Amino acid sequence: MENGKELRTIWLAGGCFWGVQAYFDQFDGVEETQVGYANGDDDAARTAVPSYQDVCGGSGHAETLKITYDPARLPLEKLLALYFDVIDPVSVNRQGHDAGVQYRTGIYWEEPADPEDLAVIRRVCAGVEERIGRPIAVERKTLAAFWPAEEYHQKYLDKNPGGYCHIPREKLGR
Repeated sequence: MENGKELRTIWLAGGCFWGVQAYFDQFDGVEETQVGYANGDDDAARTAVPSYQDVCGGSGHAETLKITYDPARLPLEKLLALYFDVIDPVSVNRQGHDAGVQYRTGIYWEEPADPEDLAVIRRVCAGVEERIGRPIAVERKTLAAFWPAEEYHQKYLDKNPGGYCHIPREKLGR
């Protein structure tokens, strides 16, 4: 609980994390975001934070956004609807022009998972599959590890307004 608010955290991988961060930062109820690297191949044995070069070099990590949000103002169901509005849910290891395992899509949570949140995740994903008529390629699993990305990646599109992003500019409110 923070300042009387019951805040929650979820991790979303949606391609290049710069745009995903800029997109979610604009919504009421999003309290804090941080870009980083999640669920790499060697996280169990890792003692050092992976670098961007490690991730691009095949460490197996996904570029991921950690979102701390207020479910009273932004319910998980709505947050996930926003997520699915800016990703291609059937694309494997690719969003926009970015390709590679680090650009895969995923919804991650910490254990112990809230059963209500898991039910919402299952329901939203099933609804997307029903709507598009095929299975989605979005990973849904426990967060193995999250490593904050380098400072220059944090709020990157605020620092570099002309930077590339697979999310259309009109959806970024810019």
